Amino acid sequence: MLITFVSALMLSTQTPAPAPAQAQDGVVSTAPGAEAVETERFREAVAYANPMPRGAPEGDYPLVAWCEALVNGHVALGETLTNRDPLDLDIIRLGKLEAADFRAALNAAEPRQTAASRAAAQAAAAEATAKWAPLVGQEEVVRSQAFGLFFGLPGRCEHAARRIRENITTAPATPRDVGLE
Repeated sequence: MLITFVSALMLSTQTPAPAPAQAQDGVVSTAPGAEAVETERFREAVAYANPMPRGAPEGDYPLVAWCEALVNGHVALGETLTNRDPLDLDIIRLGKLEAADFRAALNAAEPRQTAASRAAAQAAAAEATAKWAPLVGQEEVVRSQAFGLFFGLPGRCEHAARRIRENITTAPATPRDVGLE
């Protein structure tokens, strides 16, 4: 909890003003520098230090498959709504971008995975997909509430995707590594 508070405090003091909506659609590129690397290490340390939801896979490759399936399920549920407002449409659009990023990471890393890791990823994705299945047949008001109440993914998802995409095999940064302990 303290780590989450500290990271939120530090990020709130370092976050630049938001870019226009069109500029936020793709990858944001910044000039490489020590500050960007240290910020990424800090965020990674916080993400890996926070506990994962019950049932989430521990390994990065299966975790990314699980994250992709959760996002795809959320998007699919949102697409069943007949009264989508502009915010719903934007959430669906952003979810599709996030799922595509996870898929690209999985595709890049697949040749390096063992059969056991690929099987674990398939099982994790099936389990995450199954979480959305009971909602699809519900009344629209229930689907809308579930769509609106999805709180998102653990921060570890984005870091795990980056790590598998870039074939990073060293251990993630720890709170101690970044001066939080």
